[in-house]
Amino acid sequence: MPDLDTLTFLTLGVLLGARHALDADHIAAMTTLLSREPCLKTSGLIGLAWGVGHSLTVVGAGLVLIAFEVTVPAAAAQAIEFAVGLMLVGLGLSLGVRMINDGWHVHGHEHDETRHWHLHRHHETTVRDHDHHHWMRLSVRPLLVGMCHGLAGTATLALVVASAVSSFGGAAVYLVAFGLGSVMGMMVTALAVSVPLVMSAALGRQAQTVLQGLASVGSVGLGLFIMAEIALNVPPF
Repeated sequence: MPDLDTLTFLTLGVLLGARHALDADHIAAMTTLLSREPCLKTSGLIGLAWGVGHSLTVVGAGLVLIAFEVTVPAAAAQAIEFAVGLMLVGLGLSLGVRMINDGWHVHGHEHDETRHWHLHRHHETTVRDHDHHHWMRLSVRPLLVGMCHGLAGTATLALVVASAVSSFGGAAVYLVAFGLGSVMGMMVTALAVSVPLVMSAALGRQAQTVLQGLASVGSVGLGLFIMAEIALNVPPF
């Protein structure tokens, strides 16, 4: 395949990087991270940290693979994908444990000879002041999660780029543009995901807890599916 010009590489890389941010496993991971402390002010920072972590591994590992013409064994690539699934399960369970520690449970009582069930908590946690959060506390976790996701897709991306260009410089331009697109895409995604989470908090703690529960179950479910798909070698839908 002939080389494409620099502008085309930049445009294609940014667009595909932004689209890549919308993958289901990325959204699931981001939702669990944002569900822990929904806040529009910090969602952009969390998305930025995720995108930077993703881009670091994509650009760094991708350039190494292309420069040394290294092909990652299929078994190793699958092992990394399996680790992503395991990480999604861990994020979902972590969010679930946090909800339990906050004291929420289903409480039943009888009223007018009819039994009712309510979501109930025994204690209220102190409302956190998001303005005083240290940036390290907000960014380290999504940075590491982004790096893991970036590493999972680097092998395939490097092969595609290497087959499309004949120069190392062209590959570098594409990977950097792809990384920038991923950063922008994940920042927008984080803001979009945080909106319903913040709105649910305005509707009451119960509504917010329902969304947090869905995020937890969704992350665990997707992680288990990814792991089973790799373990059983079942082709995707």
